[in-house]
Amino acid sequence: MNNKISKIGVFTSGGDAPGMNAAIRAVVRACTYYKKECYGIMRGYEGMIEGDIVKLGARSVGNILQRGGTVLKSARSAEFRTPEGRKKAYDNLTKLGIEALVAIGGDGTFTGLHKFYQEYQIPSICIPGTIDNDLSGTDYTIGYDTATNTAVEAIDKIRDTALSHNRLFFVEVMGRNSGYIAINSGIAGGAAAIIIPEENMSFDDLYKILGADKDTSKKSNLVVVAEGSKIGDAHSLAKQVAERSSYFDIKVTVLGHLQRGGSPTYFDRVLASRMGVAAVEGLQEGKYDVMVGIKDNKIVYNNFDVIMASHHEIDEESRRIAKILSI
Repeated sequence: MNNKISKIGVFTSGGDAPGMNAAIRAVVRACTYYKKECYGIMRGYEGMIEGDIVKLGARSVGNILQRGGTVLKSARSAEFRTPEGRKKAYDNLTKLGIEALVAIGGDGTFTGLHKFYQEYQIPSICIPGTIDNDLSGTDYTIGYDTATNTAVEAIDKIRDTALSHNRLFFVEVMGRNSGYIAINSGIAGGAAAIIIPEENMSFDDLYKILGADKDTSKKSNLVVVAEGSKIGDAHSLAKQVAERSSYFDIKVTVLGHLQRGGSPTYFDRVLASRMGVAAVEGLQEGKYDVMVGIKDNKIVYNNFDVIMASHHEIDEESRRIAKILSI
């Protein structure tokens, strides 16, 4: 154990994800347990540059486990991308005697922290907090389970109205570069088709699946579309289907930031708690410039280069199951 580290800073950055507060709580309480001081850096790198930093104790993070969002707030910082901005951040940390950092966020957060570590050698460790579940080195990221459950709940309700009115619904979920939310909410919600960035489905393929020109076609149906679809978003796909056939009464629902909010599921709370404790323990064990992950239900630590080498890919089995069940 590295007992030389006595003050640890924690912050959230990038898009918020349900479970971030559980991770913050775990970091702070692990620091208390190991007799380290913990400081919360508000608004991510922006707060680090502006010196918006507060001391936290075990009681400071009471009653936040079940809350969505992040009590430390989050912001994107253009200034931190500059050497001058990072120097300001370093000076503010030095004034308070903060010797190590725990960042909770996605690949952009990690990229910034990696650069900071290269320049100033401040021991640092990352916790993956993103609803997209697109980071390699971990089976799950904090927020993904909650976001997917939110999407499934919405899809179930949309299906009720689709059946009542014989409608075709296009439901757009988040996932600019990753189809994890789309494919799993689509399978769980019984979608006729699931369109994800990782596949090259054409519009003709989609139209064939819907079977709008067949007498045996369903009068109600549901298509789940990831926002990063290569053949168009939910609105454009709905328009193309309408232009080709009058068979369906077509509606579109874009779930948007609804998926980011809400109380985290038990899974995300436990995952975030395990990762938060692991981050503090990793710093004490000399694991710097790494990301905490979970593989086969065991905590692992991944080097930055490994994380950035590739994305967490959707397995072929999920794609195969989705195809079988869409008939």
